[in-house]
Amino acid sequence: MKTQEAVVKLGALSQESRLEIFRLLVRLGEQRISAGDIAEQMQIQPNTLSFHLKELTSAGLIQSERQGRSIIYSLNVTGMRTLIQFLTEDCCQGRPELCNPNSDCC
Repeated sequence: MKTQEAVVKLGALSQESRLEIFRLLVRLGEQRISAGDIAEQMQIQPNTLSFHLKELTSAGLIQSERQGRSIIYSLNVTGMRTLIQFLTEDCCQGRPELCNPNSDCC
């Protein structure tokens, strides 16, 4: 991943509602959810939600699929993984175990 692509992804996550939407989709994993259900769970107006979903989709962090009249969203696992890899590839001067949040090395 190039730095500019990481900046776009991080920029998409730098807004509170978008970060919460992304975290919802992370929790759901491979499960998909409709825009209406996201709006209901997050208590966000549909027009505002559409803007946030567009930003996250454009950044490659989530993906959408039309099912009839609904648009269904899910986590773009590849997009998330590439961002995490970019952020940690040079971790701690060759000691990647320090970057592992589950590590008890320190």
